[in-house]
Order: sequence, then structure tokens, then C-alpha cells
Amino acid sequence: MPEEFDTQVERIAALGEPVRRELYQYVVAQDTPVGREQAAAGAGVAHHTAKFHLDKLVADGLLDAEYARPPGRGGPGAGRPAKLYRRAARDISVNLPDRRYELAGHVMAEAITIAARDDIPIMEALRAAAAATGRSLTGGAATGEDPGPGGPIERVGELLASNGYEPRTADGTITLANCPFHNLAQTYTELVCGMNLGLIDALLDGLGRTELRARLDPGPGRCCVTVTTR
Repeated sequence: MPEEFDTQVERIAALGEPVRRELYQYVVAQDTPVGREQAAAGAGVAHHTAKFHLDKLVADGLLDAEYARPPGRGGPGAGRPAKLYRRAARDISVNLPDRRYELAGHVMAEAITIAARDDIPIMEALRAAAAATGRSLTGGAATGEDPGPGGPIERVGELLASNGYEPRTADGTITLANCPFHNLAQTYTELVCGMNLGLIDALLDGLGRTELRARLDPGPGRCCVTVTTR
């Protein structure tokens, strides 16, 4: 599951400092990990300045650090390994409103795989892939578990919120103010709305919430799916 919104914003905000941004851009443009001296020269800053900002970039999760001796130097007398920097092995992005195109890509790639493997129509495979992904979004929650004092509809709303849907609960109905797949839905409405319905329906099933149901209920400025009590 993607990192919390606040964490993602904080990581990206670190690049607002001009020297830090220059060092980051220099490091990620290199084919191999970069030492402090090389980074300082590349960004045109003092060594101690580069050290401070490079380590801040590591702390903020934008760069990873490792220790290694320069090529050709090893054995006794080679000195201590140097600290080297490279792009962090994580994806960082912030979309406003929240978009989850990676999730849509996962469902569609899984659907293509199922269709090719089982020789079934692609729409049938898409429904199967959406259902499997929707169940996985529950994070292994036990079927029929006690939803807590807020009741099942609040528990479902929390999970939908964590996946970008911006739920609004009123009179036993959850409307979804945001579609995480908005741009795709504009062009491929039937396909994406069907995928959305399958995802949310399976999410409810994965939580054991048989008293709730997902249904297609498109409206302006919101997701095409709503959740209601049966």
C-alpha cells in the first residue's frame, strides 16, 4: 500500500531547498553511486555543505547510502570505505486529488495474465482480477470481524478513505467524492466503472460485510460507485 499522504509530502518538500535539489538531481543523473566530493563538485558547493544536504536527503528517504572503497583500492592500507549516494529504491509521488493509476495498472495487467492463461474473455478476467485486488485491500482483516463502536459502515469508510475514494457517509450510504482512476474513467468509462464496482464489492466481501453492497450510481464530480445497506 502506498505511504501515508503526509509522509509522501514531507519527502517531496525536502527538494524545495535549492542546494538539496541540485545535489539530488546530480546524484540521480549518474550511472554509479556518487561520493561527497564528486557531488559537491557537480553541484558547485562546499564539501561540508554537500555532506549536510546529502545526509538530509538520505534521512528524508530520497537517497540511499552505502559504503565502498573506490575501484582498484582494497586490502590493508586502502583506507576506510567512502560513503556513496544513489537514488532511493522507492517510488514517491503526490497527486491532488488522490489518484491510484498504479493500482488500476496492476488490475489490468493481472486481467491480461488471467485471460491469456485461462483462455477466457478479457472482461471476465478483469472482473476476477478486480475481485482479487479488492480482497487484498482489506489487508488480511478477518471475515466478519467486529467493526468496533463506529459500526461496519464506518469501518468500510476508513478503508475506502485509505485508498483514495474520499468517502462521505450519510443516512446509511457511502458516496465516494473522488475516483482514484478519474482520467482513465473519462475515456474508458464502462471498463473502469466495472473494475471499480468489482474492487469495492470484493473489499466488502473481504471484510465480511454482507449487510452492505456496492452498486453503480454515477453522478457528477464523484465516483460511479456508492455503498449502501441491503
